Order: sequence, then structure tokens, then C-alpha cells
Amino acid sequence: MDRLLFRSIQTRRKLEMIYLSADNQTSYRVIRVTGVNAHTVTAYCFTRRQIRTFKKDNILSIGPVRVGKPGA
Repeated sequence: MDRLLFRSIQTRRKLEMIYLSADNQTSYRVIRVTGVNAHTVTAYCFTRRQIRTFKKDNILSIGPVRVGKPGA
């Protein structure tokens, strides 16, 4: 996961993730990563429209934003 996160910082590519909140609710987020450390990811969250800090342990799934094919 770290490789993907660091690569997204370099390319400024948006990522989509499924995140587990502190109250065990899952949410879908589109983010642009701004920083990574051992336990957290700092990113601009397009859902909340602000910089947020996410615990790596609570990221259930993460990957590049999928772009649909035109006309699909």
C-alpha cells in the first residue's frame, strides 16, 4: 500500500478508498494524498472538502480512481 500512496503523491493522482471510521461505519472516499507516515495517511478528501488524516489500519481498500469508458 505504501508504494501506491507514495506514487500517488508524485503523480498527484486521485485514489478511491473504502475506509472504516472509529464507529465502525464504512465510507467511500476519493482522496489526493499529501503525506504518508508509519501509521497514517494525510490527504485532501473530496467528500469532506478538506485535508483529513486517515489511519492506515482502517483503510479496507484503496486504488486509483477508475475512469469509465465513454459510452459505457
